[in-house]
Amino acid sequence: MIAERIVEEALSWVGTPYRHQGSRKHVGCDCLGLVRGVWREVYGRDAEQPGPYAPDWAEAGGIETMLEAAMRHCITRTGQPQAGDLILFRWRPNLPAKHAGILVSSDKFIHAYQGHAVTVSSLVPQWRQRIAGAFQFPES
Repeated sequence: MIAERIVEEALSWVGTPYRHQGSRKHVGCDCLGLVRGVWREVYGRDAEQPGPYAPDWAEAGGIETMLEAAMRHCITRTGQPQAGDLILFRWRPNLPAKHAGILVSSDKFIHAYQGHAVTVSSLVPQWRQRIAGAFQFPES
């Protein structure tokens, strides 16, 4: 099952240092790079190349870049997110989704964020209320 492969691969990234625009396990990644790297390992290719982006890209452009990409490559989850799902977060209701993680259980997710290595965090209410969308990875 693809969800199990996604979780297994995502967990193997724990400890990878944060690096803006990076997507290499044990070398460096940001939240998008974590998702790209997991995708590459599981599917054997990149879903797409995002091109260069500034740390403030969401605030500057106001476009739902991450949500639109998730909709192009994944299946929108209806109902409760499940382990192995891609989850996207928005920091404030009026801003585009800007942060990504992979759910590893009903109450934990893996992500990378500035100042921290890839880590598993609890999906506490402060995170849960910021979820902008949840997506299943495709079977192939």
